[in-house]
Amino acid sequence: MLDLKWIRENPEAFDAAMKRRGLPPQSEGLLSLDADKRKIQTDMQDVQARRNAAAKEIGKAKASGGDADALIREVADLKGAAQELETRERDLQADLDAALSVLPNIMKDDVPDGASEDDNVELRRIGDIPEFEFEPKEHYELGDALGMMDFETAAKLSGARFVVTSGQIARLERALAAFMVDVHTLEKGYLEISPPVMVRGDSLFGTGQLPKFEEDLYKTEEDHYMIPTAEVPLTNLVRESILAESELPKRFTAHTLCFRSEAGSAGKDTAGMLRQHQFAKVEMVSITTPEQSDEEHERMTACAEDILKRLGLPYRVVVLCSGDTGFGARKTYDIEVWLPGQDSYREISSCSTCGDFQARRMKARYRPEGEKGTQFVHTLNGSGLAVGRTLIAVMENYQQADGSIRIPDALVPYMGGVTEIRA
Repeated sequence: MLDLKWIRENPEAFDAAMKRRGLPPQSEGLLSLDADKRKIQTDMQDVQARRNAAAKEIGKAKASGGDADALIREVADLKGAAQELETRERDLQADLDAALSVLPNIMKDDVPDGASEDDNVELRRIGDIPEFEFEPKEHYELGDALGMMDFETAAKLSGARFVVTSGQIARLERALAAFMVDVHTLEKGYLEISPPVMVRGDSLFGTGQLPKFEEDLYKTEEDHYMIPTAEVPLTNLVRESILAESELPKRFTAHTLCFRSEAGSAGKDTAGMLRQHQFAKVEMVSITTPEQSDEEHERMTACAEDILKRLGLPYRVVVLCSGDTGFGARKTYDIEVWLPGQDSYREISSCSTCGDFQARRMKARYRPEGEKGTQFVHTLNGSGLAVGRTLIAVMENYQQADGSIRIPDALVPYMGGVTEIRA
């Protein structure tokens, strides 16, 4: 949620920020609603002041034996007027909240302008792209030949965009998740959380998925939603709370299943398990002070990169342009891993800083040391990493001529000493 006071004081800057998002000017409509609400609040104060004065006049009239009937009728009328004003104020506040709730975050000044992912700016490339003496295969070809990746059976069970893995590939996926969580918790200072994967709508509102992106969510008949990312429950751990500054930064990580309808992605990545309705991800979330958030963004990105470095997977880091930056983000780094089967880099992690955008929606604050007042926290989130996509990357980068897959050294202990996957 955006800061209405800031919009009121900086309407031109606000409209310029929305223009970078491809939106028309928004300030006039918002400030008109705001002005109407503020006018009603003033009228309510005037009505209440007159009610108080009339009540005193009634007391004086009765004490002196005078006629107070007209004053009593006036107080009754004022009570009705006050109730009407309260209803109008609630309606205007609801309209204002609804208008603000669908507006995206204001991006940082150093986010490059651009219309789409084609305008994202590469920052660095790490690792050497592997050279093969054979034509590298895609992960689903390798998995099918090994007899450990079955899309046909998954389609019978659940439909398109699902997979059944088995044997050593299933174990490799589990090993990857355990490895990631161990690195983040034992070395990077993140607290492991095992959160619910079903949440209520107010949690999704807090992190910005609702109301704008409801079509991408799975909802139960009991009004629960399946989480699209563990960012939702992890960030909402601090919802409606006031933290001490000494508690910050808070860092959480979780390995969970995630669920997305992939609305709007028809025809994209239909082969294999690159884009699925159900997938596993290790998520990182940080809660910080405003002063800490920029440094935390770089730190979080480095934590995600370190997983790829330890796995020996080549990757690149890009900063998303204005046209590709997500709804709730002020700035996002995408980490893209090299997939030999596709002969291209593909996203494996997004690390975003959200400023106080989510905190305002969640009413999450902290009290600066030595101060009585409170401020909104800053929130950040990032994949550390998408487990399924990391599995794809390991399979394709470590494939061998006979179709077997070599296990990265970092994962051998998690695979019980197994160094290769063979049929």
